[in-house]
Amino acid sequence: MNYSSLLRPEIQGFSPYTPGLSIDEIRAKYNLQRVIKLASNENPLGVSPLVRQELVRHAGGVFRYPRSSSPELRTALAAHLGVPEEWIVAGNGSDEIIDLLIRVAAVPGRDHILIFEPSFSMYRLLAKLSGVEIRTIPLGAEFHFPWNRLLQAATEQTALVFVTTPDNPTGFAPPVQELERVAQELPSRALLVVDEAYMDFAAPMDQYSLMSRLHDFPNVVVLRTFSKLYGLAGLRLGYGVMPPWLADALIRVKPPFSVNILAEIAGLAALRDGYFVQASLECVHAGRAWLTRELSRLGCRVFPSQANFLLFKPDHAVLSSLDIFQNLLQRGVIIRPLKSYGMEDYLRVTIGTEEDNEVFVQELEALLHG
Repeated sequence: MNYSSLLRPEIQGFSPYTPGLSIDEIRAKYNLQRVIKLASNENPLGVSPLVRQELVRHAGGVFRYPRSSSPELRTALAAHLGVPEEWIVAGNGSDEIIDLLIRVAAVPGRDHILIFEPSFSMYRLLAKLSGVEIRTIPLGAEFHFPWNRLLQAATEQTALVFVTTPDNPTGFAPPVQELERVAQELPSRALLVVDEAYMDFAAPMDQYSLMSRLHDFPNVVVLRTFSKLYGLAGLRLGYGVMPPWLADALIRVKPPFSVNILAEIAGLAALRDGYFVQASLECVHAGRAWLTRELSRLGCRVFPSQANFLLFKPDHAVLSSLDIFQNLLQRGVIIRPLKSYGMEDYLRVTIGTEEDNEVFVQELEALLHG
């Protein structure tokens, strides 16, 4: 019997999400002592000391179930963001909120979802898993968002429009006025989902984020994560801010304990540690400016970024982007190739510590200029 025939049609040929390479696998593969990872947009400073302290203090309580729907975290986020608590849904990473939005708002076989291409692959993967059609709009010149083409593609069957800003993998962030215009001009039943996973690094944030304007836009959802600025990628914690009728629907259908008890404790502590947040922002902003200058000096084309990473295109007179990626791996430096985004000529590097950034530039310069 062909047991694969028992699977849903959407699963046939399903390609999983491709994560960045880990330090351990590269250390073992190339027998290296020093490996630096600048591939997954993680916090260069690691995790807050206060978070570490709170995790140790509460480790003995992991035999208990967490409270359903993370009420303490939602209360803290409401105060932090200045929005009503009933607007907030906490999830097992923002990926869970994306999945819930698709399953709650889009009807398979009738509705579709609009995304820019290239973009974060989880939108496509989760839509396919739910049997919902994805329609794509290619990015414009300089990887800017072609809003008119998106609005022309939107119909009464458009359930969701996903926009990542700052964008991944480009780092581009449009002015907030452009997002306001799109929210106003979309068909009445379409939800604009603005994924702000990297918004904490934008400066000044208010010129790019819709968060403070949500009162005026009942068709907008904003997604945020604790994985980047707060350094909690391994604990999987994210949230969405949305109209209360939609938040109520997501909370009613989501698994009650999807946010584990230590993730919530870590999130609460992370929100209290303003010193770690400020240090992380200073490290990223300074590193972003320095790496932009250094990559430009090496003849690379560097794209402006409001995120904690840079998109760059090397001078291919010596090596291709894939060759550069592979050679850096052998030297113990992990960055991100962008073949999976359909951008084979480009590379993405996460902003690291001052030392990590310097090692990356030294090894890249040795490859490019010998």
